[in-house]
Amino acid sequence: MEHHQNKISPDASFNKKKWQILKDIFGYSSFRGNQEEIINCVLSGQNVLALMPTGAGKSLCFQIPALTFGGLSLVISPLVALMEDQVANLKLSGVQADTINSGRPRTQNIETWRMVQRGEINLLYLAPERLMDKRMLTALARLPVNLIAIDEAHCLSQWGPSFRPEYAMLGTLTQHFENIPIIALTATADEATRKDIQTQLFNGENQLFVSGFDRPNIHLSVTQKKNWKEQLLDFVLKRPKTNGIIYCLSRRKTEDVAELLGEKNINALAYHAGLTTRERTERQNRFLTEDGLVMVATIAFGMGIDKANIRYVFHTDLPSSIEAYYQEIGRAGRDGAPAEAHMIFGAGDIRLRRQFIDEEDSDNDRKWRENQRLDALIAYADSMTCRRQALLSYFGEEKSSCNTCDICDNPVDLIDGTQDAFMVFDAIFETGELYGQAHIIDVLIGAKTEKTKKTGHQALDCYGVARGSFNKESLKSLIRQMISTGFLEIDVAGYGSLSITQKGNALSRGKESFFYRKESIPAPKPKRQKTFIQQPEKPDLSDNDETLLSALKERRLELAREKGVPAFVILHDKTLEEMAYYKPRTLDALGRIKGIGQAKMNNFGQIFLNVILNKAH
Repeated sequence: MEHHQNKISPDASFNKKKWQILKDIFGYSSFRGNQEEIINCVLSGQNVLALMPTGAGKSLCFQIPALTFGGLSLVISPLVALMEDQVANLKLSGVQADTINSGRPRTQNIETWRMVQRGEINLLYLAPERLMDKRMLTALARLPVNLIAIDEAHCLSQWGPSFRPEYAMLGTLTQHFENIPIIALTATADEATRKDIQTQLFNGENQLFVSGFDRPNIHLSVTQKKNWKEQLLDFVLKRPKTNGIIYCLSRRKTEDVAELLGEKNINALAYHAGLTTRERTERQNRFLTEDGLVMVATIAFGMGIDKANIRYVFHTDLPSSIEAYYQEIGRAGRDGAPAEAHMIFGAGDIRLRRQFIDEEDSDNDRKWRENQRLDALIAYADSMTCRRQALLSYFGEEKSSCNTCDICDNPVDLIDGTQDAFMVFDAIFETGELYGQAHIIDVLIGAKTEKTKKTGHQALDCYGVARGSFNKESLKSLIRQMISTGFLEIDVAGYGSLSITQKGNALSRGKESFFYRKESIPAPKPKRQKTFIQQPEKPDLSDNDETLLSALKERRLELAREKGVPAFVILHDKTLEEMAYYKPRTLDALGRIKGIGQAKMNNFGQIFLNVILNKAH
């Protein structure tokens, strides 16, 4: 799915140059998805907001325009580690890129700035707070800045799940850099977040691109948390020698889980923000280089990771929102082959997440929205019809039953909930569609609260109608299931009020039907073998090919250690897989492998060719 205002063609010279950069620097002969349309808009001087799923190639959408324009382009990124990795990758590709950040010595930052002043840097990576410093803005205003790119743009929106106040300052960029195109990119943003970004950053004057959110090769499943260690071991031990990521809520838990798996002879590493930079880099390199390795991590791990053959993502705890969940499961199956996203959660997870929100150093509006986001995720986990439908509907995308989720595998027993839904509709309608789930439930069960008294809702016809038939928990489950099936929606950008959707209105007119599950979460059932929709993109490697691939990865790791960079910065897995499959015998043939630009050919081409020639004999 793509949304944009109109097709735009850049200047002919820019058009020719972008293709040359794509091939010579990045080593690709074609664009993917809507990359080219986005790039064309930027090259034509348009502002762009692009929503692209993890692994869709967001970076090229600003790197190619930056290099096509020439001069200086600014890239705003939230994480120092992410900036450092991207800069290292670009430098190895022959691009004049660098970063000024708090993780570097002051002397190094000063030298980088001098290079910027001398016109020796094309892409300068900055954190938002450093860019928006008055002295930095004044200094940059004197330089020929041609493009500004904002990565992880959902951090800018006050409605966004990862809002950072320093990102909000970016809303004034157009005042400081007039007539300079800005491209904002993110992998996940609901409609309220998109609209807010467009208003804050562009005042609505921008092109919008929304790529489809569906990842049909990822099998989705959720089960109720009982004995989480047994559930985790049962899952992992059935998938031996498989690349996976296990997400945990705390640093301590990642260490405990890695130790637990190690006792069962599973190759596992813990990864969290408490490790030193060296430890994190070393563990990241191992994960990218070794097969059959499981990374047990907090959310500190994953951003910028390019390992195509991660076969599963397992959540031992409830994530903070659907956006966070979607981004985390998106790290699985980037090669297009079957992958799994499994989550376990229970009432304790919900209480803990509510506690985190309550203890946040933020205003009440922010806390309201975070609670609504959490409600939306719980509704997904509590879904009793196709789980993919529930996930995609949150992002405004429709989907018929997917046949690649636990609910489609084993449909649960449902009851006709039409009259129960009407009861909820009545309460929402009679209270003016102004209230959230908690108050609607209080009205339905006839609770005598300060709010029901103050609003006069104790006098409504719907007051107390559910008493005796439902309790608070069963009403919460009913409402969550009405949300997950699209009959109700939560106003995340407001105060979490429930409103009746078009689909809900159709149900009221007898043109839709609603069935739901009385219990909160279905018990796990045996899973059928499924045929996944999307087929692997990577070559079908023989045993000899796999041996060669291992040798290529070992050499890549040695080079990464020499350069002090993560392994994927040298070459991506997909590039090494093609080398192992095609076994080029000359540098010219090696240059036709995807993902090797001219600079990397010059630096590493002969090294990898030697590995191929040695192993081929």
